[in-house]
Amino acid sequence: MSAIEGARARARREITAAIKEEARRQLAAEGAARLSLRAVARVLGVASSALYRYFPSRDDLLTALIVDAYDAMGAAAEETARAVDRADPAARWVAVCAAAREWALAHPHEYGLVHGTPVPGYAAPRDTVGPASRLPLALLAVVADAHADGLLAPPGWEPLPPAVRAEAEALAAEHAPGLPAQPTAALVAAWAQLTGLISAEVFGQYTGVVTARAEFFGHAVARLAAGIGLPSTRGAAPEE
Repeated sequence: MSAIEGARARARREITAAIKEEARRQLAAEGAARLSLRAVARVLGVASSALYRYFPSRDDLLTALIVDAYDAMGAAAEETARAVDRADPAARWVAVCAAAREWALAHPHEYGLVHGTPVPGYAAPRDTVGPASRLPLALLAVVADAHADGLLAPPGWEPLPPAVRAEAEALAAEHAPGLPAQPTAALVAAWAQLTGLISAEVFGQYTGVVTARAEFFGHAVARLAAGIGLPSTRGAAPEE
């Protein structure tokens, strides 16, 4: 790459970053539904037509923000999964869940963009699927590693309905070959419950109900780990 090409690429990255930074500020102040390229351009002091060279439409800008949010939360989960000893699957699971929660609490408006009220008129393209998969795949890796290490301890699963078993088997075959259907299905349910736990806190639904939120979250996700069959080398989870 020539020096001129390198300078152009650097300038494009810097301008793109500035556009997204202002868009996030407006997202926090006005909400996703009111985000507009014209408003971003006005704050940046450029013609709106200049922004269209970077983001052809508001939806393209929203997609970029959504991808960034999913990637950031997924990266936090993946880094934690790599850092925690896989010899204690339950502790690793809890740490990965906590990393997702901490990111969401630090970036509530970006979390709301991906897990809050849908933006009217916006339909997420397939570009968002891979980034959106990073957190659940990080959780799946914890379970798959426990199974590979002979540490998965079935908690007395009941038989799955045939349709649920078929979907769980297909999911495991694609992402974690050899993982049984029952822990795979339990993992999907746990991921959905994790999202609910985080959303309830981020969106203020615990007000007047839960004060010790970090402790409550830790207990709840530890119970999810036990339901999947992830044992802890630190002893059994607290009794209900």
